[in-house]
Amino acid sequence: MAEEQTILLTQEAYDKLQDELKHRQGEYRDEITERIAAARAEGDLSENGGYQAAREEQGKNEGRINELIVKLRNAKILTAPKAGTVGNGSVVTLTLAGSDQVYVLGSRDIAVATDYDVISPESPIGAAIMGHKKGDEVSYAAPSGKEIKVTVKDAQPLK
Repeated sequence: MAEEQTILLTQEAYDKLQDELKHRQGEYRDEITERIAAARAEGDLSENGGYQAAREEQGKNEGRINELIVKLRNAKILTAPKAGTVGNGSVVTLTLAGSDQVYVLGSRDIAVATDYDVISPESPIGAAIMGHKKGDEVSYAAPSGKEIKVTVKDAQPLK
């Protein structure tokens, strides 16, 4: 069995994932069960598209429930670094290729709680800016091998 990885989440992202889990384990699961029962009542299941679709949806829902349980069990609420320093949970403004772009540095699971695009700390750009401060210019190697320069224009804790 693979070792489970700690997932860093903001409190807001954690709460949204908990809400999703509660919904999927409760009313959504009940709704799917009702659709399966209604389709069964129609008779011949081998040619019943509604039954097949409901069973497929049930499988997807149960898979997502299991995924959420594991994520929440392995979640650690992160404390974003103070303003001006880039770290997990920072909203960073970067000057990249002559234009300013705003991202959140963290796992894709943080994205449920924000409208910003997310940069993984393990990505080339994420690793390059991690720990740097407002005004720092850093460079990183793109997957193509090209050296790219980026300036940290601002870093604020995600709220």
